[in-house]
Amino acid sequence: MLRADQLRWTGFAGVLLLLVVTALIKGPVLAVGIAGMGLLVLSWFLLGRDVPDSRWLRWTLVLWTAPLLAAPPLFSGDLHSYLAQGEIASRGLDPYTVGPAEGLGAASAMTERVSGYWRDSPSPYGPLFTEFQQWIAGIVGENPVAGLLAHRFVEIAGLILIVWATPRLARAAGVAERVALWLGVLNPLVLWHFVAGVHNDSLMLGLMLAGTALALDALGERVEWARLTWGVVLVAAGALVKLPAIVALAVIGTALARRYGATFGRLVLWGGAMVLAMAFVATAVSVGTGFGFGWLRTLGTSGSVNSWMAPTNWFGFLTGGIGSLFGASITQTMIGVGKVIGYAVIVVGVGFVIHRQLTGRLAPVLALGAMLGFVVVFGPVVQPWYVLWAAIPLAACLPAGRPRTWLTLGLALFSVLLPPSSGNVVGLIVGYAGGAVVVGVGYLLLTRSARPAAAPETTLNQSTLDNSSGG
Repeated sequence: MLRADQLRWTGFAGVLLLLVVTALIKGPVLAVGIAGMGLLVLSWFLLGRDVPDSRWLRWTLVLWTAPLLAAPPLFSGDLHSYLAQGEIASRGLDPYTVGPAEGLGAASAMTERVSGYWRDSPSPYGPLFTEFQQWIAGIVGENPVAGLLAHRFVEIAGLILIVWATPRLARAAGVAERVALWLGVLNPLVLWHFVAGVHNDSLMLGLMLAGTALALDALGERVEWARLTWGVVLVAAGALVKLPAIVALAVIGTALARRYGATFGRLVLWGGAMVLAMAFVATAVSVGTGFGFGWLRTLGTSGSVNSWMAPTNWFGFLTGGIGSLFGASITQTMIGVGKVIGYAVIVVGVGFVIHRQLTGRLAPVLALGAMLGFVVVFGPVVQPWYVLWAAIPLAACLPAGRPRTWLTLGLALFSVLLPPSSGNVVGLIVGYAGGAVVVGVGYLLLTRSARPAAAPETTLNQSTLDNSSGG
């Protein structure tokens, strides 16, 4: 049987390999970085055979996270947009009206670091995150290294909230806390995109999950209204970082409606209460920060780029490709049609989940994961880190068996879908091929002396999967 400590240090070695090549991420050297990614993914995956205790997992998360704190932004350049938007706000301009090129000047070093897709785009983020951006810009100025460290601190704060909330959601769903931590928090997507990639989704999810955990915990034998109120405020705050967190208010409102009668009238009553609470918090933050409500106009900014991972865009790519054979330029029009269809599916899907939760056929945590699943899959943009919106609550509630196994496999796949940095086609092919060889050798070395053993909670061994008591 593999020892957990072997996997812990193999994963750590993978993180170090990734860091060593971040300054030389070209050509064959990319294979070393991808090999590092693969070793960590492999170590995490094999831990699922016999998940260690929660304390061990938390310390492993600290070990794997620590080196990444010193890494440059990896997997995405969104951090440069964050820094530019913060500088715009710090100069007294409206980040919801002007983009980096207009606000800072096209020749600005900060503007040049922003992706060409977003240099003319205003901020798509909520006023709470924009306030953080402005604070950071006011402290560090245009220093990109200090800005990186400051934003990484904010996202680590979000990760701490996720680590706090996930076991509590797992307890509410009857799932082993250690499995929820391993699958939901220790998974490589969290490390790559919340820590190394510095995405504000970490803060959004941390606030949303912490608020949901507080609110659901308040609905015991006797409703604890103060705790419930704080939970709702935290969820609303998460939505003022990125709007998708708002679906957690639907889960809380439905849980309240079910508690007080599970009727349509109660659903409308408590749903309305959640809407009013969101409006109150949004108004307080929007007015209090001085940014106003301009953020409502820019919510669709991220959808202006046609995401190849979004299923709703595949319709447009396919029909547009067929149309081009006949001289018709219809790709963008059909992508627009696909997005409208996607929005309709989200509305119907969320409504269906609310109905199932109200009638007691879906537990609240599973309802949250399902709603966010609809938002991710049928939204206009899909990025690997968006998968975590649904994956973390699902990790906290899915029972042992095929659903959890499929989630594990999906997270492993998305963890290697993007290279740590861009490269040419030849470099990427060589990089992934070389990385696959190293990971294959690592797997053989790790499992050579392994002996089969039964585990009380497992994801990868199907025979114990189906008989596990973890959910």
